Order: sequence, then C-alpha cells, then structure tokens
Amino acid sequence: MRLFLFIIILFSSFHTTAQDSISIISLSEYLGHVKSYHPIVKQANLIINKSEAKLMKARGAFDPKLYVDYDRKKFKKIEYYDKLNASFKIPTWYGIELKGNFEENTGNFLNPEANVPLDGLYSAGVSISLARGLLINKRMAMLKQSKLFINQAKADRQLLVNNILYNATLSYFYWLKTYNEKRVYEDFSANAEMRFDGIKKSYEVGDKPAIDTLEARITLNNRRLNLEKSRIKFVKSSLELSNYLWLNENTPIEIKDGIIPDINTFGAIDLTLNTSLLNMENLDLDKHPKLQSLDYKFQSLTVDKSLKKNNLLPKIDLQYNFLSQTPELARSFSSSAYKSGLNVSVPLFLRKERADLKLAKLKLQDTKFEILNTKITLKNKIDAINQELNSYDLQNEYTRTILNDYNTMLRAEERKFFLGESSLFYVNTRESKLIDTKLKAIQLENDFFKTKANLFKILAIDLL
Repeated sequence: MRLFLFIIILFSSFHTTAQDSISIISLSEYLGHVKSYHPIVKQANLIINKSEAKLMKARGAFDPKLYVDYDRKKFKKIEYYDKLNASFKIPTWYGIELKGNFEENTGNFLNPEANVPLDGLYSAGVSISLARGLLINKRMAMLKQSKLFINQAKADRQLLVNNILYNATLSYFYWLKTYNEKRVYEDFSANAEMRFDGIKKSYEVGDKPAIDTLEARITLNNRRLNLEKSRIKFVKSSLELSNYLWLNENTPIEIKDGIIPDINTFGAIDLTLNTSLLNMENLDLDKHPKLQSLDYKFQSLTVDKSLKKNNLLPKIDLQYNFLSQTPELARSFSSSAYKSGLNVSVPLFLRKERADLKLAKLKLQDTKFEILNTKITLKNKIDAINQELNSYDLQNEYTRTILNDYNTMLRAEERKFFLGESSLFYVNTRESKLIDTKLKAIQLENDFFKTKANLFKILAIDLL
C-alpha cells in the first residue's frame, strides 16, 4: 500500500486536466482586432477629419465672391431711382483683392455722383493693404494654422490610439495572469485530490491514522476554494477583455469558454509592441508624437504672434479702379478714367494691439517651457523603465532558483513522508510555499509585462 501511495505523491505534480476545444488568442491577434474595429480607434480618425474640415473653412476665405446690390423706388408713377451695383471680388494670398464691377443707375432723383452712361459703367481694379494686412492678415493666418492643425491632429490621433491600445494590452496581461493562477490551482487541486484518495485508502487498510485523512481533506477543500476564487477572477478578466474586442464597427465580441491567452507571450511581447532594445537605442525623442504635437502648436502660436505684431501697423487701404463703358475693348481701360480711394486709420494708444501681442508672446513662452519639460520627462521615464526592466531580469533569475529549490524540498518531503520520517503537515507546508512562489512568479511576470506596456505607452509607438 505504501508503494501505491508513493507513486501517487511522486507523480501528482505532473497531473494535467483535459480540456476540449481550446482556442488560443495571442497578444498580436488581440491587438489586431482592437486596432481594426474598436470604436475609440475609429473615433480617433475623426480628429483628422475635423482638422481637414477646418482647413477647408480657412480656404473658404480665399473664395471669389459675387455681390449684387439692387435698390429701386417708385411712387405715384414716378421712378425716383433704379440702382444696380454688381461686383466680383477675388481675394489673393497677400493683402490684395482683385475686383470687377458693373453699375447701372436710372431715375429722376438720383444723386449726381450716381449718374452713369445709359448702358452702365464697368470698372476693374485692385484693393491693396499697404501696411497692416499686407504680409499677413487674418485669413492668411487661419490658413497657415489650419495646415498645422492637420499635422498636430495626426500626432494627437497617434497618442489617443496608443492610449487605448495600452489599456487593452493591460487587460490582456491581467487576463493572462488570472489564467496562469487558475492553472496553478487546478494542478495543485488535482494533486490534493489524488493525495487525499491515497491517504484515505491507506487509512482504510490501517496504514495511516484518521487525522491524516482529515488534514488531507482540509487541504483539498482549501485548494478547491482557491481554485473557485481564481476561476471567478478569470471570468471577470475575460469579460473585461471583451470590452476591447469587436467583430466589426457595430458588433462587440464576448470571450467564451475555451478561449485562452497565449502562455508564451513573454517571448513575443517585444515583437508585438515593437519595444525591442534596438529601437530604444535609436530613439529620437524629437519624433515623439507628443513633442511633435507641441511643436506644431508652437508653430501655430508663432503665426498668431506675427499676426498680432502686424496689427500694430496703421491700416492703410488703397483702391484703384479703371472705368469703361465698353469693357469688350481692352484699350478702353485707361488712366484717364478711374476711381480711386485711400483709407487710413490707426488707434492712438494701441493698448489692445500691444496687449494681444504680449499675450501671444506669453503663450509662446509657455509652450516652449512645456516642450522642454516634456522632453526631459520622457527621457527620465524611459531611463527609469529601462532600469526597471533590467531589474526584472535579475528578479526572474532569483525567482526561478527559488522555485526549483522549493520544488526539490517538496519532493524530498514527500519521499520522507513515504518512508514515515515526516508528516502530512510538513508536505502541505512545503507545497503551500511552492504555490505561493509560483503565484509570486506569475505576479512578477505580470509586473514585467505592465512595465513593457508602460514603455510602449511612453514611446507612443505607432502600431497602425
């Protein structure tokens, strides 16, 4: 009977449970689903669409414009006036506007200056801002800023997508952790059950005292209790993982029984997250999307500062229009018939303009400090994570050694128990220490994975 018990104890730790129709989803496959169908990833693309819409709006300031002004007054069969004024304007990049105009006025009570030939009067000319608005004006600034906003939106989209992938990756790692914990309790619950059956049979033949069966049953129920707790944690982590899985844009996926994580994730994590040491060594922080976003913001504020500085100049608008009755003849437009005008205005104290310029300069300084701080912060975080990853290598080595030692001690205690030189209490104690160490190893692996995920988030790697 002792030989039978020894065989059960010796091979109990190698017991595995059969599982039907098991499907493995790797981290790479999982992130592929998230990138392709998750609504937040789709929402991130709207940032660029909004920026493109703003660019179209800014370009609208340069659209040609057609104006028609018609005014007529008739009273007691007397036509006081009938005035038609149609014009066509083309804004250009600098403070210059091209203009064509047709004017036709009739009536008994026209203002003398409104008298034109019967067939109407045509004009073609130009309007120029000689000081304020010549080299930069509001519509030019808006167009430049809108172009910068598109590039900034691309960097912001990458940050937003990176954040959702980071959260999804953490959920996968937690799912893997709970699965590994469940496997540990499944194995040792099976061991405890086999040990209890063996000791019970030994008791029945008078080879073991009754107290050993009681202790074996307590251990078995403890293992079953821990297994049930770990099973619930695994179910909850599976549901949490399902939050990130979508079959398409409208159909979420729920993780079902029989779908498990890849237990070999450790060897594939760098390839999946693109966090290899080579990429880290060649890292150029200036290409980081956060810094790129801030740089585009800085450039946009620089454009705004130029506009505010230009507003300190006086407003001097000059108009000159050639007049003609016969526009079909090009030579009919000459300097002998023209209409011109000059408009000059300037605030006496320029307090509003000087305040706007000062605020623009302060915003530039603020953004410059933010860029410097962000660059230093990113560098220090990356260095800290590298140190942490190096430490995990050493911790993993220590943990493997401890696991091997505890496993050896358990085997030795089981042999002593078979020979009658030990008790079930010591066997259970050794086994509990081994279980605790296995759980610590799983937690250490999870901490390592989370650190890799943090590196992925800080580097803001584009997986799209």
